Amino acid sequence: MDITRVWEGLAEPDGGSIIYVIMDGVGGLSFPGRGGTALEVARTPNLDRLAGESSCGLLEMVGPGITPGSGPGHLALFGYDPLEHDLGRGVLSALGVDFDLQYGDVAARINFATVDNDGNVVDRRAGRIDTETNRVLCERLRDEITLEGDVELFIRTVSEHRAVLVLRGPGLEAALNDTDPQRTGVPPLDPHAADEGSEKAEGAIRSFLDQSRELLAGEDRANMVLLRGFEKYKPFPSLEERFKLSGLCIAEYPMYRGISRLLGMDILTPPSGIKASFEALESSWSSDHNFYFLHIKKTDSYGEDGDFDAKVGVIEEVDALIGKAVDLDPDVLVVTADHSTPALMKAHSWHPVPVMIRARLARVDRVERFDEVSCVNGTLGLRPGVHLIGLALANAGRLGKYGA
Repeated sequence: MDITRVWEGLAEPDGGSIIYVIMDGVGGLSFPGRGGTALEVARTPNLDRLAGESSCGLLEMVGPGITPGSGPGHLALFGYDPLEHDLGRGVLSALGVDFDLQYGDVAARINFATVDNDGNVVDRRAGRIDTETNRVLCERLRDEITLEGDVELFIRTVSEHRAVLVLRGPGLEAALNDTDPQRTGVPPLDPHAADEGSEKAEGAIRSFLDQSRELLAGEDRANMVLLRGFEKYKPFPSLEERFKLSGLCIAEYPMYRGISRLLGMDILTPPSGIKASFEALESSWSSDHNFYFLHIKKTDSYGEDGDFDAKVGVIEEVDALIGKAVDLDPDVLVVTADHSTPALMKAHSWHPVPVMIRARLARVDRVERFDEVSCVNGTLGLRPGVHLIGLALANAGRLGKYGA
């Protein structure tokens, strides 16, 4: 039985407030010469104090040994089994920039990238070009690329090296492989349809890539595009429909606003920086919402860059600000991540992430530090990420009794 269906049946409209503070990719591995993970090395007196007042444990987002993308990781946190609700990054990126997706649109995430004279990828993020350069490049592609037949092409800037592509037209399917090889020193992959229904989209993508290559050939850094996360858009049941939650998203990066919009949350104007995010949480606290999602991106970004010290710095900044969430006195405060991004690996990983649930009815354990090693000894143990929403609902008094 899918346990999330049971929660849907037990969910009640009345109850307490819930705050999720998600430090994207905060989980890690011990870094050479530093004596621990970023969480272990960081000075986190406030997070550690909260751990001493909470139920702690570890979350495994998809399954043992499975490395989750940000989409599956967040869907699990919100109670959507990522094995059932598989969703490509393209749709999330499009929703995150307020693109008006229509049922049947096919979307993919674009990375502007750098290839050498032999056509091999040397930088999958084009040196993290600035967002204004991205806008200029997207405008050029949008104005000068023409697709044949009845397929419309839309391109929108996301941020830095990220953009989104949307195809619209009858008979489009999205069973296409990524063209991003996920490593350097090799050429981009060719798109291939996995079924007959996706051949029309494959043809459109091949044409787009051929024209993009010519138009970007003179660029120093962003001279190629890589595509990831093809998906055909279809609406999801909302958090309100499933769990009686009225959500508010506070996220700086578009993709996480996209996830939130897909699940029916209201979206706050994007804050600029971590301090502004916590201040936005303070100023938006009201009876209009009972579920608040505050997202921190830089823990993930610095992990992918292999910048251990910068990741430690972000964790310490969150620690200095977490009191703003505590002072709101939510019925449930959750601090966790959507996946691990060890600076040692410069990539997402399969390692479970620490979690703590602070609530009046939470069973306090003996964990005294918020990190990957300490939390393994907590009362929550190691459990699937999709369990988190049920625990949050229960601690907020939002689940009725099961059975007679």
